[in-house]
Amino acid sequence: MTKEQQIQGFLDQLASSASTPGGGGAAAIMGAMGAALVSMVCNLTIGKEKYKAVEDELKTVLDDSEKLRARLTELIQADVEVFDRVMASYGMPKGTDHERAARSAEIQAALKAATDVPLECAKASAEVIKLSRSVAEKGNLNVISDAGVAVLAGFAALKAAALNVKINIGGIKDAEFVASRRRQLFEVVDGCGWNTDEIYRIVESKL
Repeated sequence: MTKEQQIQGFLDQLASSASTPGGGGAAAIMGAMGAALVSMVCNLTIGKEKYKAVEDELKTVLDDSEKLRARLTELIQADVEVFDRVMASYGMPKGTDHERAARSAEIQAALKAATDVPLECAKASAEVIKLSRSVAEKGNLNVISDAGVAVLAGFAALKAAALNVKINIGGIKDAEFVASRRRQLFEVVDGCGWNTDEIYRIVESKL
């Protein structure tokens, strides 16, 4: 499983001529790192007398960030699997009408799956950005810079995942599916850039 690889092994694969892992898996890792950093700030704030007033809120944030980290980590492998499925579908036989029809149907199904995985990554990464605000505003000042790294990682993951949605959706013929996923992506991305900039400024103001 990709998620069980050591960092060096994953990076070596990422840099190689192999088609997977690729940008989708990298996006999921960035999102997971953002979630992990939110958790880190929470863990270094909870239990401190100085931050007792925000402890209950940050316990909730910690629970949410850990769920997001787990989901984004799963999406690393999911992205590899759906892209491998797309590649395999293009390699299906096409010598007869029946084979061409089967190949075309599988290509379309694979592209839909390869669109939905990064879309889910984008949604989870947008949630990481939202959680980053809580730790930027209320987290332990000794690790406040990590809240800034968290939001930047979440935003990078979001934008990277969006690119993967767009490249896969371009080959899908189902107009209703395409319209639905474009709408969902717009709803996820809309406002995240402004939100990220504001959270970053909050962090900077505390340094």
